[in-house]
Amino acid sequence: MARTYRTTPGTRMINSVFQAMIRLGLGKEYRHILTVRGRRTGNPYSTPVDVMQRDGQRWLVAAYGVTNWVRNARAAGQVTLSRGRRSETLRVAELGPEDSIPVLRQYLREVPVTQPYFDETPDSPDQQIAAEAPRHPVFVLLPRGDGEPEENFHANN
Repeated sequence: MARTYRTTPGTRMINSVFQAMIRLGLGKEYRHILTVRGRRTGNPYSTPVDVMQRDGQRWLVAAYGVTNWVRNARAAGQVTLSRGRRSETLRVAELGPEDSIPVLRQYLREVPVTQPYFDETPDSPDQQIAAEAPRHPVFVLLPRGDGEPEENFHANN
């Protein structure tokens, strides 16, 4: 059975360290800081995430399950990704289970530290990988449409 992600003082400390490294442009290239407006408060919230690249597209995987950033991204429809001095606001679209299979499989291979939070492995059959999608949503990152204002997010945490 997959482990459940819990925000503890230890995870907050680790996230703070990762955020500092990402802001400096250090660490794995796929690590970014995701900032999204809170669905209830409207305040911006930030957390480190891993961005997968595949077939010319970029993807976000909710490795730790349907966390607050997932709920907020669903409600907002857009997120801001930052790394080093670069920042961009993108639209997000959630994939269905079948479309999530190759991205989830790639994620499990490339970010093995999160594997305890999944019931399946990269070598599991497609049907079992697809069953992970409701627990680990996958979002495709899309450019904003012409004329859409760019939200000016400032990370509060």
